[in-house]
Amino acid sequence: MRQLSENDAAYIYSDSAHANSNVTLLHIYDQSTAKGGMVRFKQILTHVESRLGRLPVFRQKLLRVPLDLDYPYWVEDESFDIEYHVRHIALPKPGDWRQFCIQAARIHARPLDQQRPLWEMYVIEGLDSFLDLPVGSFAVLLKIHHSAIDVSKRNEITALLHDVSPDSPPPAPPEPWFPEDAPGNFGLLWRAGFHAATLPLRLAQPLAKSWTTLKAATSTFLGEFLGRPQEFPLTRFNSEVSPHRVFETRRFPLAEFKALRGLAPGATVNDVVLAVCAGGLRRYLDLQGELPDESLVAAVPIALRGEDDAVFSWVRMELGTDIADPVARLVALRDLAASSEVMAEAVTARELAELAQQAPSAAIAATSKMLRSTSALLGQWTPLANCAIANVPGPRVPLYLQGARLSYLSAIMPVADGMGLVFSVTSYSDMLIVSFTACYEQLPDPELLAQCLRDSFQEYLALAQSPAKRKPKLAVVASPKRKPAEAQTKAPRRKPAVRAVK
Repeated sequence: MRQLSENDAAYIYSDSAHANSNVTLLHIYDQSTAKGGMVRFKQILTHVESRLGRLPVFRQKLLRVPLDLDYPYWVEDESFDIEYHVRHIALPKPGDWRQFCIQAARIHARPLDQQRPLWEMYVIEGLDSFLDLPVGSFAVLLKIHHSAIDVSKRNEITALLHDVSPDSPPPAPPEPWFPEDAPGNFGLLWRAGFHAATLPLRLAQPLAKSWTTLKAATSTFLGEFLGRPQEFPLTRFNSEVSPHRVFETRRFPLAEFKALRGLAPGATVNDVVLAVCAGGLRRYLDLQGELPDESLVAAVPIALRGEDDAVFSWVRMELGTDIADPVARLVALRDLAASSEVMAEAVTARELAELAQQAPSAAIAATSKMLRSTSALLGQWTPLANCAIANVPGPRVPLYLQGARLSYLSAIMPVADGMGLVFSVTSYSDMLIVSFTACYEQLPDPELLAQCLRDSFQEYLALAQSPAKRKPKLAVVASPKRKPAEAQTKAPRRKPAVRAVK
């Protein structure tokens, strides 16, 4: 039995009827490399069962403390049934990409049963008219709650489920497993009382270290929550989300993304990713007549070095969607990402996260419910950013499942009220996959945004391959003013700034 951290518990408390915190890892396979050219569902079921010993959370369910007086616990599910969690379905003919994306989005949107371990796996056959993959390809969707997975380390789960050779030995018999007894309500309340009694001691050190940060963050939070003007323009993606999701993805050669760094010497692949996503968003909103004059802002993870290992902190960064020149946009993103202000704000976010780890569970749960209820009552959401863009490097070598080669690796991410668009960027082998998840009501035409991303990439690629690489224009070229969409309201705005978010 182990207790959830504050961050993980917050995902549980923030779940609602129309927005949950599921993360769905998407894998597509070419089974022509498998023995006999075919992988059967029974093989996959046996394979997953043989790896459960490496993934303890797959046999653990959530145990909540009465009245949420303390953070929940992971306890072993004595009624665990592998065949409940691993399921088998097939796409109807013709089994094309659009059908698959619709099916994947529906699976992702359905909430998980919190009385069981918080994951489900879907083996999907019938992918017969699918990208550049051979007929008979299949997919495996692994849906798991965000509280049970560190998204920055999601590759660990992918690695544990796969092999690096198509000639892997047959699955070993499952290891013996003896679930432990879960404590009763009295035991949970006793633990909660002990944690409450020792709270001052646990708060002393992080509070002393972060007192200045905490005062500034509290002032910022109260100012924004009590109606201070937004630091960025609101778009169609910054309202309450529905229960329905859309998903799309595009695959690019990683070498070509790396080549684009030459347009702005010193730029990283992550800078290029942000620039391409910004260009795609600019094109899409421009086609809708909804492109704001000010830059959109994205929540972006930044890696920091912790005491024991690298940790991630989220910051808000201007995407430069108000810059018409693509090279100037990339240069601006490069300079912003390298600025000391970004790193300082990232450290601030980490200190606040460390302090929040000691906060009482009831306070976290009540705060989550209060923010959601108040925003719904007022009909106005205070988003952290216009969207999120998470770039997680994936495996550099080909992976195999029962001999079938993994051809496509991506993720379907959770969206939330106020931020209904999330990009997930994953590298795998020699490819880079850019995917996005959104609320269906906010993005009814995901194919158009996907094409805008492709066009944005092609624009950068053409510039990189031109005989004389064009230097960026010094002046920022903003779009002409447009009539704002009906859902948007013009309000006085302060200058956008890089801000840390938890």
